[in-house]
Amino acid sequence: MQKSIFICSMFFLAISQTVSAQEKFEWKQIFSNINKEALDHSRAYETLKEATETIGHRLTGSANGKKAEEYAYNLLKSYGFTNLRYQPFEVESWSRGNLSVAIGTDTNHLGAVKSVALAHSPVTSDVSNEVVDMGNGVEEDYQASPEKVRGKIALVYLGVLPGSKAGTKGLHRSEKTAIATKWGAKGIIVINTAKGGILLTGTASVTGKLIPIPAVCVSLEDGMKFKEDLKTAKLYTHIKMNNFSGLIKSRNVVATIKGKSLPKEKVVVGGHLDSWDLATGAIDNGIGSFAVLDMARTFAALKLQPERTVEFVMFMGEEEGLLGSRAYVDAAIKDKSIDQIRYMLNYDMTHDPKGYNSSDEGSKALFESIGSIAHSLDSNFKNSFRSGAGLHSDHQPFMLRGVPTGGSSGNGLPNNAGPCYHADCDVFSLVDKTGMVNNVRFSSMLLYGIADTKEITAKHFNDAETKIFLEKNNLKEPLQIAGEWRWKD
Repeated sequence: MQKSIFICSMFFLAISQTVSAQEKFEWKQIFSNINKEALDHSRAYETLKEATETIGHRLTGSANGKKAEEYAYNLLKSYGFTNLRYQPFEVESWSRGNLSVAIGTDTNHLGAVKSVALAHSPVTSDVSNEVVDMGNGVEEDYQASPEKVRGKIALVYLGVLPGSKAGTKGLHRSEKTAIATKWGAKGIIVINTAKGGILLTGTASVTGKLIPIPAVCVSLEDGMKFKEDLKTAKLYTHIKMNNFSGLIKSRNVVATIKGKSLPKEKVVVGGHLDSWDLATGAIDNGIGSFAVLDMARTFAALKLQPERTVEFVMFMGEEEGLLGSRAYVDAAIKDKSIDQIRYMLNYDMTHDPKGYNSSDEGSKALFESIGSIAHSLDSNFKNSFRSGAGLHSDHQPFMLRGVPTGGSSGNGLPNNAGPCYHADCDVFSLVDKTGMVNNVRFSSMLLYGIADTKEITAKHFNDAETKIFLEKNNLKEPLQIAGEWRWKD
């Protein structure tokens, strides 16, 4: 008992990482060069504009997805990268077909409702059932009336309903779908949270494979009206859909700069290149992935070679279940290079950062030392720091294998782009050039500092330590729902 208490105490102790005066002196000049290069020559905004105009959406496994992979590869090649490769993977993928949803109080006179299928819904489905309001769609809502939804269609709110009791958990749409399925629902209707009739797509599967029930999204306005109608009458729906699902081939794009003195230690920086098919994915995740591409351009233009190896990765398949990042991590486990990854920096809808974040509390001193130089170059960078951990982006497969993760943060999306997340309004006109350039310059400084520092104190956790870390960050329940909790209590 004494030994286990000591180990846990040591585990949670944040070890502050100091940066030497020599490192700070060298970094000041390098960061100044990064700053000037990005301000004068960044191509992030321009290449994203070109991609949205010439490719369109970047759905994994589609012809457009292949074009996006080739575009990123050729762009990196034009920047002078020779250590450049595709990382192919084959997975089950999904794409939408036809959908019709009708709802009403009279089963013989249902009215058509504007809707969109959520990814990984069945290949074919034709169901007619009663609709029941399941509130926020969390376990507590079903436990209150265990048989309420069995054999029926669950109506759930995407986020947390106004007026919900304090502490109500906000779950991912896929987790809410898994819960509805568990309690016997024959379908699920998800109410979007954005005003203006906007529809949201995205995966409804926690596994990245087909789900057994149809899942659709309706607008906030329609959904809230249905909730009101259900207070005084029964509602019925007819959901009919067909979709495609099958094995597809896709490729991550990987560009590598070999480390100067610690080539076997690696810092991975990535963002997902793929998008959903309703629009061009300019915000999700064009502003992130094309910033990473331009970080690579910046490193190449300045011939930067930090002490550790840096790997720039354009992940495909994030939207359909972190497919590309899972493939990358699986390959690293197979060739035993996973323990060489000292940090993973993820850029998913990152815009105009004001600070940095990390899953490791002990990285604060290092990140703030890097940020202090950035702040000296531009006081608009506030050098904020936050630590913590979440799910549902490409850092997740790395984090689940004990790799410290982080990135840049501290600002919202440009031009009120939030409501267009996964929607048909995610277009290039929402993108802000200044914000993209700021992301490139401040994130390039973070990347270089981590890859170049004398010692990274952030620990690559072993399996037991990873379990403790995930529990500490309240991630056990969603990972159990997703079937990704590999530990037995």
